[in-house]
Amino acid sequence: MTGAKTAVEWLASVAPDPESCRWEWERNPLGVALLPAGRAWDVLILPAELGYPTLDVLTRILDRPGPVLVDFGDARMGFFVPPGTAARWLGTGIRTAGAGTWIVVPYPGRASGGVRWLVPPDGGGTLTDPSLLELAMHEAAAGLARQDKEEGR
Repeated sequence: MTGAKTAVEWLASVAPDPESCRWEWERNPLGVALLPAGRAWDVLILPAELGYPTLDVLTRILDRPGPVLVDFGDARMGFFVPPGTAARWLGTGIRTAGAGTWIVVPYPGRASGGVRWLVPPDGGGTLTDPSLLELAMHEAAAGLARQDKEEGR
C-alpha cells in the first residue's frame, strides 16, 4: 500500500462512514473532505507568520513532525496533535480544533486548489507532540522578536 493510500485510510477512519468518505473524497473535484477533529487528532491552528518558523524549528529537532496543513491564503497553519490537546491548550492567537469540530482536509498526494499539506500524514498516525510544538513556537517567536528588533520594529 502506498504512503498516500495509507494516509487516506488513516484520515478517513475518523469519518462517520469511512467508506462513503473515501468514495466522495476521491471523486470530489476540489479534493477535500470535511473530517471531525478530536477522534484521532486535534489541530492547533497558528497564524502563518508564527507557523512557518515553528515548522522550521520542528523539522530541525524531529525526523518527521506530524501532519501540517496550510490554508488556501497561506494565512494559517494547522498542526496535527494528539486528541485532547485542544481542550487543554492555552495560547494567545492560537486557535484549536478538537472534539465537536470539523476541519477541511485535502486528499493526500493530490493537488487541491485550496488547503494543502506542508507535511502530509504518513498513514501511521504520527502526530506532533504538543510539548515539542510549544517549545518550537517559543523558539520561533523569540527569533521573530530578534528579527523585529534588528529591523527596528
